[in-house]
Amino acid sequence: MSLPPRPPLPPAVGLPEDAVLAANEAFYDAFASRDFAAMDALWSKAGPVACIHPGWNPILDREQLMESWRAIMANPAAFEVVCLEPSVLLLGDVGVVVCYEKLQEGVLAATNIFRLEDGVWRMVHHQATPTSEPEPEPRQRSEPSPPSRRLH
Repeated sequence: MSLPPRPPLPPAVGLPEDAVLAANEAFYDAFASRDFAAMDALWSKAGPVACIHPGWNPILDREQLMESWRAIMANPAAFEVVCLEPSVLLLGDVGVVVCYEKLQEGVLAATNIFRLEDGVWRMVHHQATPTSEPEPEPRQRSEPSPPSRRLH
């Protein structure tokens, strides 16, 4: 059974922060729906990429990176991930999203980096790691982040 084609990635229109968040949401949508074609379309083909899955060695080759996503998505026991509390840092044509990934087993802290390429935010880096912070509570975008209890 073939699925209908997914819509193209959202163009970078409106506020840059919103466009980066839309690209980040598209990443988690592709992951949740196990849509390899959508995941492949999100990742940059124009420059270097990097991915560090939890417990894995860094992957710096795009072909190997996409094979890692193919294997994760093909695994019927793969976990579901929900993105919580995404925050955007803009650095010119680079957008950094720092967020939490909620899993059934716990919470990861994640960094997703996007670069503006031909008017579309493309992923160039993903890293997720276990965190010792308590599970975050979902909050509205307008609410400020709670102060950190960490010194470093």
